[in-house]
Amino acid sequence: MSKPTVEMMETVLRDGQQSLIATRMPISDMVPILDKMDRAGYHALEVWGGATFDSCLRYLNEDPWERLRTIRKHVKHTKLQMLLRGQNILGYKNYADDVVEKFVQKSLENGIDIIRMFDALNDTRNLKTALAATKKYGGHAQMTISYTTSEFHTIPYYVQLAKEMEIMGADSLCIKDMAGILTPQRAYDLVSELKATINIPIEVHTHATSGIADMTYIKAVEAGADIIDTASSPFAGGTSQPATESMLVALRDLGYEVPVDATLAAEIAEYFAPIRDRFRADGGLNPKVMDVQPKSLRYQVPGGMLSNLLAQLKDQGQEALYERVLNEVPKVRADLGFPPLVTPLSQMVGTQALMNVMSGERYKLIPNEIKDYVRGLYGRPPVPIAPAMVHKIIGNEKPIDSRPADAIAPQLPQFEQEIKAYAHSMEDVLIYGLFPDQGRDFLGRREDRYYDVPLQTIQLDFAPKA
Repeated sequence: MSKPTVEMMETVLRDGQQSLIATRMPISDMVPILDKMDRAGYHALEVWGGATFDSCLRYLNEDPWERLRTIRKHVKHTKLQMLLRGQNILGYKNYADDVVEKFVQKSLENGIDIIRMFDALNDTRNLKTALAATKKYGGHAQMTISYTTSEFHTIPYYVQLAKEMEIMGADSLCIKDMAGILTPQRAYDLVSELKATINIPIEVHTHATSGIADMTYIKAVEAGADIIDTASSPFAGGTSQPATESMLVALRDLGYEVPVDATLAAEIAEYFAPIRDRFRADGGLNPKVMDVQPKSLRYQVPGGMLSNLLAQLKDQGQEALYERVLNEVPKVRADLGFPPLVTPLSQMVGTQALMNVMSGERYKLIPNEIKDYVRGLYGRPPVPIAPAMVHKIIGNEKPIDSRPADAIAPQLPQFEQEIKAYAHSMEDVLIYGLFPDQGRDFLGRREDRYYDVPLQTIQLDFAPKA
């Protein structure tokens, strides 16, 4: 009896490079290989969302919408996928419903096929608007379980969450294991229960951080997972995903049908190898993110968080504090009601852990984002926060219990007014709305050709006049 087909979603253009090089790969590195990737037989290419939008503006001087359009122009057959942070969109706070709907609409119009949407707290109220907009404008809505572990996060809890998502209208379900902590047996048990309960495709996403990801994928596939996320080998392993080519060989050897062309997958890897080497040589690929980190099973720190945390410490000359900060992360997480460590909560918990260690006193310094989280402005914590901790962080304020976006008035008209001098399209307005400082700077530089003139070409005459 032949085994079923297993498909692969390729992450090298988004999460693979985000996890290893903090999303610094420019579009010029991608374009030459896109045609070959389009012919390789992937279920989809993950190309957008996550940190790519911010990185394009902040570091690469790229228009993120133009990046998407460029990729779509070259990829004519394979589905393009993005990661959306629910009501946070691609930023780090909740936006009004009108902004979420418009962003989803424009993402689909500019080339996205599949929107993987998640909420950091698994609060499905924060996914309703993104889900409705995706369905309204003809996209594939993949709803997501943000996987973590605690006494609260049991398999029955996740099964009930998946049932709720299917009823809401999800086209497929992703188990998103941001930290690489989904163990092989747990994956088998969870996927088995989900396949017995829901009738939509199941995709599994993990990271190789802890050294068990390949085994986790094998057991997930044995249990009936339909799709797994992998990265072309030069940007695989470490805090990224398992390697596409290696998983392809392993699954075929086990008798599974995998539609990916092995020859093309190898050629794609050969293309990305020198790009990886360039980042390694200039320091953009920190060797530490390639280390196997079994301790992440305890820290529950996702791949992108590890590389970004290390980069922050390096910038401040405090790399020696790396282990101490990692040890503080699970303590902060417990204090805050065991939120899954996924964006933006991973950055928020990581920043609080960093402040606790560097200040020498826990919660002496508290970021506004942490205060807003405790106020309920990000959604409902998985486990109620202890009253003493609530008081420590926000004093006598009472947290809200309603959907946070219900209290946010429409924002698009304000964004349009504020950036009208530089915005030529709704896409431009959304650039500004999501990242006001970086967006205004980017759009302003694009508008003002003065900034395109190299300094050395400007002739200044300081000679004394006769």
